[in-house]
Amino acid sequence: MTPPLAQDDLITWRKEFPILENTTYLVNHSLGAMPRKVVDALREYTDMWATRGIRAWAEGWWTSPVTTGDLLGRIINAPQGSVVMHQNVSVIQGLIASCFDFKSPRNRIVYTSMNFPTVMYVWEAQRRHGAEIVEVPSQDGIGIETQDLLDAIDERTLLVPISHVLFQSGYKQDLAAIVAHAHKVGALVVADCYQSTGTVPVDVQELDVDMACGGSVKWLCGGPGAGYLYVKPSLRDTLEPGLTGWMAHAAPFAFETGAQRYAEDAMRMLHGSPSVPAIYAARSGYEIIGEIGVEAIRNKSVRQTSRFLDNAADRGYTTLSPPDPERRGGTVTLQVEHAPAVVEALAARDILIDCRPAVGLRISPHFYTTDDELDHLLDSLDEILAKGLWQKHTSDQSAY
Repeated sequence: MTPPLAQDDLITWRKEFPILENTTYLVNHSLGAMPRKVVDALREYTDMWATRGIRAWAEGWWTSPVTTGDLLGRIINAPQGSVVMHQNVSVIQGLIASCFDFKSPRNRIVYTSMNFPTVMYVWEAQRRHGAEIVEVPSQDGIGIETQDLLDAIDERTLLVPISHVLFQSGYKQDLAAIVAHAHKVGALVVADCYQSTGTVPVDVQELDVDMACGGSVKWLCGGPGAGYLYVKPSLRDTLEPGLTGWMAHAAPFAFETGAQRYAEDAMRMLHGSPSVPAIYAARSGYEIIGEIGVEAIRNKSVRQTSRFLDNAADRGYTTLSPPDPERRGGTVTLQVEHAPAVVEALAARDILIDCRPAVGLRISPHFYTTDDELDHLLDSLDEILAKGLWQKHTSDQSAY
């Protein structure tokens, strides 16, 4: 077994996450641990509502999709004022789709068979408006050959909505190569960074990505209901979303009737009133990730996931995770029989992971994870499988 290194500096952040006091928390790819300061943030929200009433809109609520977007923007190196907050990625992808018509010869939407399904559903629905959908298959069920995707992106391609890191296997796609090729043939790239932002460095300006989106619920430790959308400012000014609303208007409080008159800044990419409580809750996670820096988080993640896979292999476990850490996000997988029941048996021991069809168990240490916790998971897994303890846990696994 690979020995643990000396305790790293990031472990000092454990005290900011209450659940870590009694739980081995390795499910950060699904729901990041809640920062302690979220309680203070939500109290601030309720105190404003209780004491300021309608004045709260002018004292921070109305602009919160942009001010909180700026906190996220610093994590992905987005220009100030170029990120806005939304409810979730489904809404964001639908809003992006509403910016385009698909009646011209350039009407192809190219994505992969391993995209998160919510993205597929949005773009498949565009067929009724004339979009041609091209789905690039996986050759191995782990990732997508970059060249296969590049070959599918041609002069008829309008948009390439892809996942930076795949949700099932943790495979990290070559986003730089995809953006470069798409731009060469005149296509736009929409990067879903849900499974990368907060654990894998993302620099939207260096990548020259056209649009990037994601949510706060996973590696950003920001909770549900707070998605984010970045649009390159030079592109944003040309877009007129059909999914729109009064927040996107150039003068929302003029209450003009008739056609939309779009704001000339990032507000044009909003629609109706924001989900203020979720935006408040997301801030604490953004602040912590921003203070630590994603490079430091990534370095630890690569070390821990590599060590974990080595130790798992020594015990006879197999994985569908890419062996090259440059091709992995923050999640690793183990193939075991009866995976859903195994997940429940581990949860009974306060060890939280999950599983997905085909890839098996998904395990995701974060910056607050210790090496001992990962060893504890493997020890527990050995015992559960050797003694058949999983058989006590055969209920419906829809939550996993």
